[in-house]
Amino acid sequence: MSIERRTFIRGAALGGAAAAAASSFPKPAIAQERREWRMVTTWPANFPGLGTGANLLAELIGRMSDGRLTVTVYGAGEIVPAFEAIDAVSSGTVEMGHGAPYYWKGKVEAAQYIAATPFGLTAQEQNAWLQYGGGQEIADRIYEEMGCKFFPSGNTGTQMGGWFNVEMNTIEDFRGLKMRIPGLGGEVVSAAGGTVVNLPGGEILPALQSGAIDATEWVGPYNDLAFGLYQVAQYYYYPGWHEPGTMLDNFINLSAWNDLPADLQAIVEAANTAVNQLVLSEFTARNNQALQTLVTEHNVDLRPFPDELLIALGNLAGEVLRDLSEGDPLSREVMESLISFRSNVKAWADVGEGAYLRARSLPYQWVTFG
Repeated sequence: MSIERRTFIRGAALGGAAAAAASSFPKPAIAQERREWRMVTTWPANFPGLGTGANLLAELIGRMSDGRLTVTVYGAGEIVPAFEAIDAVSSGTVEMGHGAPYYWKGKVEAAQYIAATPFGLTAQEQNAWLQYGGGQEIADRIYEEMGCKFFPSGNTGTQMGGWFNVEMNTIEDFRGLKMRIPGLGGEVVSAAGGTVVNLPGGEILPALQSGAIDATEWVGPYNDLAFGLYQVAQYYYYPGWHEPGTMLDNFINLSAWNDLPADLQAIVEAANTAVNQLVLSEFTARNNQALQTLVTEHNVDLRPFPDELLIALGNLAGEVLRDLSEGDPLSREVMESLISFRSNVKAWADVGEGAYLRARSLPYQWVTFG
């Protein structure tokens, strides 16, 4: 046997012994660890855009963590009713939830300002405020009071003004109107003399059918078509002055969040960042076709709110936001931050996208084929 061959065999034997010895030790705990979480939502199971956004979040977390953290999603009512989702998460009954921040104003009043403010920030401006305007830090403190960690987890973009069974020409038309409208928009409608009814999405259609409400806002054409709201309401108004960009939230039990290793925390954060953009993109892509279906196939009466009504609502919204936030220090802090950011970003938006959108609507002939 040559020297080279003896050396090779001896090295192979040693390598095999070392491999066998290594395999006899337990694998590192981080590789063995598997966490199974549950997520409750405020949405009907698999509801387009909203429920499916929660599903996508769970899917991404599972894939990105290679199964180390798996999340099972439950729709509203499957474990707890829609508006009890935050209680289930903060108590530790489940680890995660998915909804919208204004649903939790009964827990911490300042939460509603995170979702949307009437005549406030658009979806992209909200993201900029969170990431570069101090919004994430404020939101974290708000949700910490509810025992949760906060992540933005989707946005509907600018919503529709709502479905009405009466014509809306002046602010006086809100007097005596029974309307399903959550959050700060509901506070403005109430100040205008309306009666606000807070209902989860799954209860809106029967409430309109029975006459329990005269009007409702939900989201926009994509979701409104799926709910069949055109069957029970006469007029479809725009724009959604009350929710120019409605942020959705992923809230995580604070103890469960703190117990995650740093790499899984990073995965959850990255998954939410992706879902936040993907949900907004889906609404942008699907709303137009849904609107055309509502108008051309279901003969929906699509109407703009008159400028006179919008100006009156804008003035009233300013009073309501000021008065509400003055009574709560944390709410005032959020509003002061939003006011400052809105003022700065509006100057650029008017010069940038606002002016461009007006230019795009001018009556010129663009690209045509054939």
